[in-house]
Amino acid sequence: MTAFLFADTPVADAWRSDLIVGVILLFGIFVGVAVRKNAIWRAAAGELFRRRWLSILVVGLYSIVALCDSIVWVGGAEQGEDQVAVHEARSLVDRAFSGMKEKSYSAPLAQQEFYDESPLKNPGAHLLGTDVLGEDIVYVTLKGARVALLIGGLTSLITIPLALIFGIAAGYFGRWVDDIVFLGMSILASMPGILLLIVLIFALGRSTLSVCVALGVTSWVGFCRLARGETMKLREMDYVAAARSLGASHWQIMVRHILPNLAHLVVITFVLLFSGLVLAEATLAWLGIGVDGSWGQMIAAAKDELSREPVVWWNIAPAGVALFVLLLGVNLVGDALRDVLDPRTLGEKS
Repeated sequence: MTAFLFADTPVADAWRSDLIVGVILLFGIFVGVAVRKNAIWRAAAGELFRRRWLSILVVGLYSIVALCDSIVWVGGAEQGEDQVAVHEARSLVDRAFSGMKEKSYSAPLAQQEFYDESPLKNPGAHLLGTDVLGEDIVYVTLKGARVALLIGGLTSLITIPLALIFGIAAGYFGRWVDDIVFLGMSILASMPGILLLIVLIFALGRSTLSVCVALGVTSWVGFCRLARGETMKLREMDYVAAARSLGASHWQIMVRHILPNLAHLVVITFVLLFSGLVLAEATLAWLGIGVDGSWGQMIAAAKDELSREPVVWWNIAPAGVALFVLLLGVNLVGDALRDVLDPRTLGEKS
């Protein structure tokens, strides 16, 4: 099953995409139900939406686009349509832009090709023009939303559990457990991050899932330190001592008393870690080892077009703007979330 999910075939790609989307949706539903059941978290969510409703709507719009590009199935295409075979896996976004491919560059809303001035197959239909391969820029930009959210969201779901497992174990048990975890953190922190990422990506492959795993393995150290420090403080609390005296096991104490008191750090870290991971993928794409279809890859592929005369700006501008707006929205939500969940700022107004 593992070999099938990592296989480079249309059916495996469709299954992999749908499986990842399913896991993320289930996680989102679980978080939503947990927030709804808890009065404190429900009040915090209401206050967050009051402070940053526009940023939340922007991130939600990106999420809807990514979801539409993640629902993938094989079939439903006519032979020869955009030179796409019937057996190729295509998403809702792919099908919405079916038949929009041109031969090469065209300017926004142009009637003809950029260089040879031949008529376009869809004159005036490309709002942001087309790239060197003739792909509609709006289509390529929308495809990048799925990659960005997968890189940020899925990698966070790998990084945070790793950091919690090692951080709580090190902070609670101390002694040799703490020494081993701290040694592992020190080794990872002492390695050049970008070189370790490159090695892992070449070892695992350049699929979206492989890049997420590589980023997750190399990004857990910072939050692990934070979880370790908080756990060392929490294990000395009176309620933990009371639970221990009543015969609670180490596992019960960590799950029922330590982990819930780290929940606010988990939420804040998830939001703030997202931006760093998306930018890390953009850096990898600039080096030529990023994920196919990402905004970083669009920017890297279009950088040379700025030296043309006239300048072909419509390849790089949409990717940069889309990346900027998403990260700005996520950071604004993260700042508001920190203010809402931090007891020292609960009474402050944004």
